[in-house]
Amino acid sequence: MKHIQQTAIDKAIDKIDNLEDDGLERVAETFALAQQTLLGYAMSAAQEYKNEQLEGLIIYYFCLISEAFVQEKVFLNAVSEDDIDAFEEPFFEVLDQYFDTDDEEVLNDFIDQPELIRFMMIEISTKDDDGSSLDDETATQLFIVTAAMISLMNKAIKE
Repeated sequence: MKHIQQTAIDKAIDKIDNLEDDGLERVAETFALAQQTLLGYAMSAAQEYKNEQLEGLIIYYFCLISEAFVQEKVFLNAVSEDDIDAFEEPFFEVLDQYFDTDDEEVLNDFIDQPELIRFMMIEISTKDDDGSSLDDETATQLFIVTAAMISLMNKAIKE
């Protein structure tokens, strides 16, 4: 399995964060078309959590994580409903175990993208350049959704 390295994450951040609105919209549309089911699944979390702030964050991190795979030259199959159905129960068991023990190895063993998970842990717990930070509830929700996206993308890597 190909792991996404920090250099690919850094390149993805540089690219996504330096796009103007039109460019970001085009990139988001391209990634959304390639992974319609995955993005729909991720976006449904914002509705389930009833958290409007989460919607924008999910789209941003969906683009950033997708771009990290591109930068690493890792190609993905489209995530299907069947993939999501097979993934959910084991994923939520792993999350329960992680939140009970704070053992990052539990997550890393299941998701198998340690750099991306570490990146997201830092993202949700670090203040932005303007000094703002996510409230605990939104940070936890964002982490769960992005961990699911990363895991599903990892399982969709073309061999």
